[in-house]
Amino acid sequence: MLDQMNLSAILRQALAGGGEFAEIYFEEGSTTAVFCEDGKIEKVLAGTDRGVGIRVISDLRTAYAYTNEVTGTALMELATTVSRAVRGKVFEQTIAMKPRAVGAGFPIEITPDGVALHEKIALVERGNKAARDISETIRQVTIAYRDSRVKCQIANSLGDFIETNRTGTLYLAHVVAAGADVIQTGYEATGKFMGHEIFRERPPEEIARAAARRAVMMLGARKAPGGLMPVVLSSEAGGTMVHEAIGHGLEADLAGNGLSVYTGKVGQQVASPLVTVIDDATIPNARGSFSFDDEGTPAQRTVLVENGILKGYLYDRLSAMKDGCASTGNGRREGYHTKPIVRMTNTLIAPGESDPEEIVRGVGQGLFVRKMGGGQVNTVNGDFVFEVTEGYLIENGAIGEPVRGATLTGNGPDILKKIVKVGSDLGFGIGTCGKDGQGVPVSDAQPTLLIDEITVGGAA
Repeated sequence: MLDQMNLSAILRQALAGGGEFAEIYFEEGSTTAVFCEDGKIEKVLAGTDRGVGIRVISDLRTAYAYTNEVTGTALMELATTVSRAVRGKVFEQTIAMKPRAVGAGFPIEITPDGVALHEKIALVERGNKAARDISETIRQVTIAYRDSRVKCQIANSLGDFIETNRTGTLYLAHVVAAGADVIQTGYEATGKFMGHEIFRERPPEEIARAAARRAVMMLGARKAPGGLMPVVLSSEAGGTMVHEAIGHGLEADLAGNGLSVYTGKVGQQVASPLVTVIDDATIPNARGSFSFDDEGTPAQRTVLVENGILKGYLYDRLSAMKDGCASTGNGRREGYHTKPIVRMTNTLIAPGESDPEEIVRGVGQGLFVRKMGGGQVNTVNGDFVFEVTEGYLIENGAIGEPVRGATLTGNGPDILKKIVKVGSDLGFGIGTCGKDGQGVPVSDAQPTLLIDEITVGGAA
């Protein structure tokens, strides 16, 4: 759409009230979602949406407005509205638009648009049946399917003109099992920027059964013991630890405003020498990947912590302007109705050299975490708490009986320094990360990790 308009004139109008930078963001997307609850299809949603937002940065402050009326006249009016919200020096400038750069995207073998709706519904029904067939203790099954196709165009006062296309598929299962006096849940999901070939990697039945088996197994688990103990985090656990314990604290908007325990610590040791933390938006098809971020900056691989030493932060355009550096390609937004902010993409602890099985055999007594649940962190002081949704006792170097109700509590920098073994494997988890009222798709990953001592919340 934007290539049909006089972008230079619209951008100059946005800067008429002053400002150092102006940007137009156009987005057009379509989505299909299917939800199954209580054994029946509850919702089938399909729709399209498109709109455009204009942003001006003046004196390191942002003015932003959006509309879903995508015409040249409407955009000129929107630019006028934004310019009135800005008070600053007016720069006389000529904006010469560069040729449009189109993001390569990821190859899609089976586009969701080419799959009939009844086939998408069948995928959900297959998952529902597979989960319920696991046990008579299954009381509730929720299966959700979602696909999306989004086209974005970004033009700015530097003359950049970027176009990206993203196609994604998401499938999740949430299962509730109940015994005489115990209720337990299981959750499993898969999601990537790819088409229906994702179900070749993991069929719906596999995802649903994993969630159901987790819920049923936890029914028979005893309550987890509490106290200080060694903990092995499996690579299957997902990357909740890296996302919460350090990831958010390395976002430059938080760190720059003194709202992070990692503020001002570049060059200092913030983790064990065995730990390297990377944010990488270039991983093919991963849920947090892209060709360009939502400000038109190319996707990058950013080393945040190397051998325990903090190397830098994640930046979008605004936070980079404040710090006098370049964006790391981490400017992301939920949609055209929101301004971009600093966000993670695919954040991971890099694999090490230890054999995962040897790590477990080296622990006399402790806790083995196969699956992490949700978590919360106070970025100012680094304190966190994580839920363990699937855990086992480690006894004499072997994984023993399952336990339920465990939580992990600690302080990010402190716990990261207590990682004494890093496995050679790597496992990914997916999610939708919330910040400032916006949600964006991300993935997190880690190898098998041994923390020599952490507080486990449990029965005693």
